[in-house]
Amino acid sequence: MKWVDTHCHLYAAEFEPDREAMVQRAIDAGINWMLLPNIDLESITGMWSLVSRFPQYCKPMMGLHPCSVKQDFQAILDKMKSEFFKREYIGVGETGIDLYWDTTYKAHQIEAFEQQIGWAKEFNLPVIIHSRESLDLTIDIISRHQDGALRGIFHCFGGSYDQVKQIDALGFKVGIGGVVTFKKGGLAELLPQIPLRMIVLETDAPYLAPVPYRGKRNEPSYLVGIAHKVAEMLGISINEVSRITSENAEAVYGKKE
Repeated sequence: MKWVDTHCHLYAAEFEPDREAMVQRAIDAGINWMLLPNIDLESITGMWSLVSRFPQYCKPMMGLHPCSVKQDFQAILDKMKSEFFKREYIGVGETGIDLYWDTTYKAHQIEAFEQQIGWAKEFNLPVIIHSRESLDLTIDIISRHQDGALRGIFHCFGGSYDQVKQIDALGFKVGIGGVVTFKKGGLAELLPQIPLRMIVLETDAPYLAPVPYRGKRNEPSYLVGIAHKVAEMLGISINEVSRITSENAEAVYGKKE
């Protein structure tokens, strides 16, 4: 079985002590594609260092995380957009809106998100959406921009069945990660209602580690445990989870090289 971790921040400082060993553990576990969403200007160098070391497995995206959006966001976006003309990226993100930590820059976040949606159209790339405490808002924004040219993933999905239907109508996928293993994560009842064609797997490493590692550093090798929980909750084989979620990821990003 082979797996795709559609969302992992492997350049994060938490991996400084054992980054290469951590990536090798993932490869040994069958994770043959680790997709790296960018968050700010500072994360670009570390992301590309990983890509250059593991080009077959680690694939970069370019975007400004909503929690990184401040007063100077436009200058940062201008620098980021120039990256698409210098190097190859497989997606736009991580972008979106976060109203959990701070609402000070909500208007700036919306403007930054809409610009990055424009990049996704311009460069024919998927957009990877962060929607903490803002799922209705991000769905509405995507709806207004969807002209058939947009595709992507609502990362770390934890919404309602009605929101699942809206996202499905938009042609987007939902990212399922470690929260699916939490007793009070809210996905036990919802997951069986999500069409299989919509589900991709992710870790969001180093965050949101699944049980039994909850509260510790997450890493892509733990994706297999997440997949086993998904198989259990859906009543299908682990082989089916591997096949379907990998095909769904390929539908978003294109075939793996």
